[in-house]
Amino acid sequence: MPADRGAGAAGRIRVEVAGRALELSNLDKVLYPAAGFTKGEVIDYYTRVSGVLLPHLADRALTRIRYPNGVDRQYFFEKNAPASTPDWVRTARLPTPGSSRGRDEIDFVVADDLPTLVWLANLAALELHTPQWRVGADPDLLVVDLDPGAPAGIAECCVVAVAIRDRFADDGIACWPKTSGRKGMQLCAPVSATQSAEVISGYVKQVAEELESSSPAKVTSRMAKRLRPGRVFIDWSQNNAAKTTVAPYSLRAGPVPAASTPLTWPEVEAAAAGDLLGAVRQFTAAEVLDRIDEYGDLLADLLTPGPPVPS
Repeated sequence: MPADRGAGAAGRIRVEVAGRALELSNLDKVLYPAAGFTKGEVIDYYTRVSGVLLPHLADRALTRIRYPNGVDRQYFFEKNAPASTPDWVRTARLPTPGSSRGRDEIDFVVADDLPTLVWLANLAALELHTPQWRVGADPDLLVVDLDPGAPAGIAECCVVAVAIRDRFADDGIACWPKTSGRKGMQLCAPVSATQSAEVISGYVKQVAEELESSSPAKVTSRMAKRLRPGRVFIDWSQNNAAKTTVAPYSLRAGPVPAASTPLTWPEVEAAAAGDLLGAVRQFTAAEVLDRIDEYGDLLADLLTPGPPVPS
């Protein structure tokens, strides 16, 4: 938590974060009831991960999922900047084709700095989701979402992740793994920002269909729910221009404050080989902080442009 504090109205404190004045409220409110994890702890977590998180949020239009009364109560998606947005928070007005509210454009929040991140955490914006493109540019990230259908789980996702990594490598594309913070995982690859979302999505769909053809009992590339039990769904559609993916290090709503956690390939390979001692799993906020101390940002390579995908 930022150290500079002042007295405020009941339940509120004034703080200064990197030169910006903020008012924080209800820090003792429990947002994860099963774990007793409070809003103050959420703000503390986002402050402590900001050094590795902010580069992955920079220049990206942010979709937030807010849980003002905790993860077991009503929540809402928020794309537009709320009316109370401070004037120092960066926003970007962007088109929103197909908006369910009939808006042609929305003023998105862009979280480029620590004060903005703390402000969002104070709004109980627990989940932070970003598109695969930066404002005003074509996609610079390729994302594959691996969604296991029970009884398949994250170990089965690791098997598929290794297969996708090796297939991408045939085309000169390097990818990095992370947990989703829920039940599955994602692979992320830097790409050139010179191709459309349709081209990238088409490439990932082709790879998914190839893997389904070679391992139909383990993999499906089709969205139908009836096809998923016991298989890992390779969701290539995450590369659609309108889709967002949970940001690395973002918290997720659930019984415990788990976060989307970067993994090492040796961890994934071990899990794919059946080694449960390393236990690739969904990591809690405290575990993520320990992993950052040990590894730094395992996804730092995503911040450098990669090659174009075959088209």
